[in-house]
Amino acid sequence: MSRSSPTRGTDANAAAIAPLTGIRVADFSQNLAGPFAAQILGDLGADVIKVEPPGGDPARQWGPPFVGGQSALFQVVNRNKRSVILDLKTDAGRAGALTLATGSDVVIQALRHGAADRLGIGAERVRAANPAAIYVSVTAYGPDGPLRDEPGYDPLMQARSGLMSVTGAPGGEPTRSGTSIVDLATGMWTAIAVMGALMERRSTGRGCHVTTSLLDTSLAWMSYHLTGYLATGVLPGPMGTSIGMIAPYQAFPCTDGSVMIAAGNDDIFGRLCDALGLPQSRHSDYADNASRVANSERLAELISERTRRHSTDALLRLLSDHRVPAAPIHDVPAALEDPQTACSGMLRPCDHPLVADYVDVAMPVMWDGRRAALRRVPPGAGEHQQELFPETESGS
Repeated sequence: MSRSSPTRGTDANAAAIAPLTGIRVADFSQNLAGPFAAQILGDLGADVIKVEPPGGDPARQWGPPFVGGQSALFQVVNRNKRSVILDLKTDAGRAGALTLATGSDVVIQALRHGAADRLGIGAERVRAANPAAIYVSVTAYGPDGPLRDEPGYDPLMQARSGLMSVTGAPGGEPTRSGTSIVDLATGMWTAIAVMGALMERRSTGRGCHVTTSLLDTSLAWMSYHLTGYLATGVLPGPMGTSIGMIAPYQAFPCTDGSVMIAAGNDDIFGRLCDALGLPQSRHSDYADNASRVANSERLAELISERTRRHSTDALLRLLSDHRVPAAPIHDVPAALEDPQTACSGMLRPCDHPLVADYVDVAMPVMWDGRRAALRRVPPGAGEHQQELFPETESGS
């Protein structure tokens, strides 16, 4: 191959615990949710084999922007993996896939309902050959119901679950979240489920069939809205930067922008009033959080009248002096330049064979102050074909 992914971390201190070392994962999934789950397992030390169709995972082309010829979406969910290409429409491809699946500890697939069975890598066949295998189905709508055979994508789930109806400005159009929150969250739930299944396997010696769904994740993210509506019949709606349960808890205007303020309890609210020179902390309409929520619009106007007198920098300093939680509303460049971002260690420069000055966004967890190692940057399609299937042609 013309390229080779690095197989080392950026420095000796980059490596944290790797509890899944020795676990092999066969990842037949594409797009975002399944690959993100597999990446989490790879970050934790598993040997992840990404199985791609001829032409590669379609997510490689979901751009612009492109990074080294591959989409940014692909880059962020496919590190710490090896890649092979298998054509599951051919006998040889299906045979190779079955061999890989039955020889792995974890098998992840995100095919439409019934497709894995038709391709010879369904749960029953894999687990019959390897009862210790943990077989994972990442689905759109789950294994039951009228939509189980339908394809699903992140924005469809945000729409169907009601998530879009509570996102955006009051009175505005329903709004999709600014990141693929359902796909990425489903990947997280899937990885959590796999690790639980691996723990269970230690005592039983047997694997299990894990099922996750994009719709289930969306409904879980709507939990307090669903519970509140079922209890009260009050229909939640979009509230811009605020939230219906806490006040003041929103963005407030300044001379040159806005600042997000989170006065999450009575003491913080009192300090906010002191900082802004407001006597409202002693007014019965604002005596506790329930009162402040009931009078939130009037309270927001009072606070806004004072915050408009300050620049964002001046207001942030004032609030910090009074120990009031607040944050600037950054765009992407400002978020990257934030000193706290630099101190976090989340952005780590590393070697990449095709991209100069490549920066990896790390796993957002530390163990004893260390992050999971970056062993491999996202692979090229079929990059590791000869390592894993030396007797076959790429794509067979």
